[in-house]
Amino acid sequence: MTVFHFFNCAILTFGPHAVYYSATPLSEYDTLGTSVKAAVVYLATALVKLICLATFLKVSESDSFDPYQEFLKALIGFIDVAGLYFALTQLTHRNISQNHKFQAVGLGWAFADSVLHRLAPLWVGARGLEFTWDYILQGLEANANLVLSISLAALGSLMWLRKNKPKTLIPIIYLCAVIVATMPSTTSYLRRGLGWHLPKVVGFELFTSLVMAFISWQLFAACQRPSL
Repeated sequence: MTVFHFFNCAILTFGPHAVYYSATPLSEYDTLGTSVKAAVVYLATALVKLICLATFLKVSESDSFDPYQEFLKALIGFIDVAGLYFALTQLTHRNISQNHKFQAVGLGWAFADSVLHRLAPLWVGARGLEFTWDYILQGLEANANLVLSISLAALGSLMWLRKNKPKTLIPIIYLCAVIVATMPSTTSYLRRGLGWHLPKVVGFELFTSLVMAFISWQLFAACQRPSL
């Protein structure tokens, strides 16, 4: 039963990444190399973030919400945006379109995040003797992160690669990118500041990811229309 529960949680956590790759044109255009490169950039970015967190943040004795500490975490979190910029603009990619490039980068970014933050807890915890919903919720959280990562990559693609975008959409694109980039700080505030339990936080993440995906899709479609 414990092994069955582990495999169920693992499929829920990592399966959507494989489904997204195989069900979209990414597999047809052989963008796996781009996703792997993006995953490597994510791991390097995570190492830089870890060093910054260890250097600038103090160890808190309580689990209460500290606005100053969370503000520093949010600033350090923008290292992800820098890493995403490098992955989108500086890495050499196959001759693929901008549409496929941001999806491949976002997919690799999200998969590396799930492996780094969820694989070890899943392996240790989901194989325990006592059933818990935490790892199912963790899998749902990974799905929300997949959608948010692809949305952020789409917004980054519009900011850094799309030159002829409508000027009226530029503030909206940057605002949406800031909202997605600060989602970890937002969820931290909901947990520690407002005392939300994990199911409620995961529900918020799933809802927000769908909303931001829809907005990003609309913005990307609007920027691809020929200007009059």
